[in-house]
Amino acid sequence: MGATFLILVVSFVLLIVIDVPVAFALGLSAFIAAVSLPKLPPSYIVAQHMTSGIDSFTLLAIPFFILAGNLMGRGGIARRLIDFANALVGALPGGLAYVNTLTCMMFGAISGSATAAVSSIGGFMIPEMNEKGYGGEFNTALTTSAATTGLMIPPSNIMIVYAVVAQNVSIAALFIAGILPGIVVGLCIMAVAALVSLRFGFGQSADKRGPIIRSGLAAVPALLLIVIVLGGILGGVFSATEAAAVAVAYAFLLSVLVYREVPMKDIPEILLESGKTTAIVMLLIAASQAMSWLLAYQRIPEEISSGLLTLSSNKFVLLLLINLILLAVGTVMDMTPAVLIFTPLFLPVAIKLGLSPVHFGIILIANLCIGLCTPPVGTCLFVGCTVGKTTIGQTSRAMLPFYAAMVFSLLLITYIPGITMLIPHLLGYK
Repeated sequence: MGATFLILVVSFVLLIVIDVPVAFALGLSAFIAAVSLPKLPPSYIVAQHMTSGIDSFTLLAIPFFILAGNLMGRGGIARRLIDFANALVGALPGGLAYVNTLTCMMFGAISGSATAAVSSIGGFMIPEMNEKGYGGEFNTALTTSAATTGLMIPPSNIMIVYAVVAQNVSIAALFIAGILPGIVVGLCIMAVAALVSLRFGFGQSADKRGPIIRSGLAAVPALLLIVIVLGGILGGVFSATEAAAVAVAYAFLLSVLVYREVPMKDIPEILLESGKTTAIVMLLIAASQAMSWLLAYQRIPEEISSGLLTLSSNKFVLLLLINLILLAVGTVMDMTPAVLIFTPLFLPVAIKLGLSPVHFGIILIANLCIGLCTPPVGTCLFVGCTVGKTTIGQTSRAMLPFYAAMVFSLLLITYIPGITMLIPHLLGYK
């Protein structure tokens, strides 16, 4: 690895240490490293690859899904999903813990945002669980961990980002590949919640639940978003980008006209919020494309791949090593920049180990979902502590069994490819 790579890494780390936003740190470090390249104008390199990196029809899906998620997040979806989940599993001992997890899975999938799931579902469920005698830190930890499952169950913006960076990866295949892994993670979290509830006697009396049919009918319009998006893509009715636009239209009709939870006067604020989020994501992607070009130009992915493969010839050992690195990265870096930086570095290794790019994408996302719940930069953890009115230290201790559940499910996803690839293979994807 040459001097350019060293300059790139050192400058990026220094910029992050002095608290420069990640998007600017990516672009500036790419520019500084490009200065060391002979006969190549750095400003041209960075500008060209930043603009070409976001000149993609596929990326149009991101602002649409962000807008659809914001509309659904304010559209009264949370309460209806909670009622439906409560009707299904609320009567079981410790039932509110299962209700919380199941609702987070559904709401996270619909909104595409783990933090929105924490704040929306947590705002309802944590106070209710507190009143029923469930431990406060346990409630916050459960909501924080369960909310991340929505990033694996489609539709998911982070899958679109990965597909763009990985290149030649079907978004439809990623979407359907995430269904079973997301359910596996949710079931592991439920299992831990059941054990903790039994140990401490949470929810010994059956929780009151409403009629399943009535609550189910109220929740069906929200859940139909997933069916419309996936069904339309798999049926060839529209592309992933067109599906995102359809999702916006559907979310608008549902939130404004059917549920009537979003007044028209709030639409400009929602559009502005969605625009700000889109701008951040697009700037991250643009800056990362400049860095990715520099890495490819210096043949860094190939060298890292060769270096890892010389450490061991055992596929299971190398996958464990990659998982450990990604888990460590997730504790100090947010999900989107981590996907943008580490996909071009580790994907070649995964392919040489015989993994499908789709399978590796789900492994990557599962790793980084755990990072959303870990200090010092765990976004879901911070939001959960705010909603649950508890401290990071107290919640982190309560998170320990849920960390174990998420890591266990990660190992299942990593070493049992069928969990990820079963549905894609059945539908003809490789």
